[in-house]
Amino acid sequence: MVEIILSICIHTWNLTLKMAPYLLFGFLGAGILSQFISRSFIQKHLGQHGSHSELKAALFGVPMPICSCGVLPLAAGLRRQGASASSTASFLASTPQTGIDSLLVTYALLGWVFALFRAIVAFISGILCGWSIRLIENPHLNTTSITQSTEKPDLWKRCISVLKYGFITLPRDIARPLLLGLFLSGVLTVFLPEAPFSNHLAHPHLSMLIMIIIGLPLYICSSASVPLAYAFIQSGVPSGAALVFLIMGPATNIATLTTLHKLLGARATIIFFIVLTTTALLAGSFMNYYSPKLGLESALCDAHRTSNSYEVLAAILLFGLLLNGIRLKK
Repeated sequence: MVEIILSICIHTWNLTLKMAPYLLFGFLGAGILSQFISRSFIQKHLGQHGSHSELKAALFGVPMPICSCGVLPLAAGLRRQGASASSTASFLASTPQTGIDSLLVTYALLGWVFALFRAIVAFISGILCGWSIRLIENPHLNTTSITQSTEKPDLWKRCISVLKYGFITLPRDIARPLLLGLFLSGVLTVFLPEAPFSNHLAHPHLSMLIMIIIGLPLYICSSASVPLAYAFIQSGVPSGAALVFLIMGPATNIATLTTLHKLLGARATIIFFIVLTTTALLAGSFMNYYSPKLGLESALCDAHRTSNSYEVLAAILLFGLLLNGIRLKK
């Protein structure tokens, strides 16, 4: 029993070492983005019907560092400000899947090809979900004007806001699911190869369906889902199935679907789920077909190689930020 616990801790620590520098850099990038792509900025561009609102929603959603829990009140605010149902659906589909922090973690653990492909799939799935909702939505909505402050903070205040959002607010929002995701990745790495259903998980098509079933009830953010996807791939799960998990886990959890039902109605929620699931399965099939040619397996990080001193410092700093986030959350 002690050996099993020690093995889980070692796998979790080694994985943290590889992703910590990229995640910290992602936190900084997220803070910078928060000053250039604010919520009022999004509401200004999506808070009314337009010919390209779905495209804008997906484009804004991909880099936004907002987890699956944080996107729900923002989507509700967009809807209250007069955003179309299609742009709201597009934003809800693309935003939870990725973020600058999540993409950097994906690059660290799975390689740049997987990270780029993940961003492209998030963008396309957001557009498709928005367009599908546009076909059934009622275009007659009462839009609400948005009152924005004309006051612009000075450079020093903006720098403070960047650091506060990147290293306090964002870690507070994702601390618990990220720590849980790291721990579960260690557990999966130890136990999954010995699981009785591991042979089924190795089947390309069946594994994608299993990932949909696993991802649907989970309430997990895009960054926390990456270590789990890494553990799945290390255990023999096809890369396409791991991609399906990265899509379905953050974007189609029960909380998202119930919120979408409240905002857009039952029919729109069903169409949203069908379109996103279909897109995930097609993307997963494409990934399974091209992953040997793209060398995705060789791009996986080696969690057993010797760590550098800066990785150790980054991991310690990351744990400190996450523990502080948990303290603030309480």
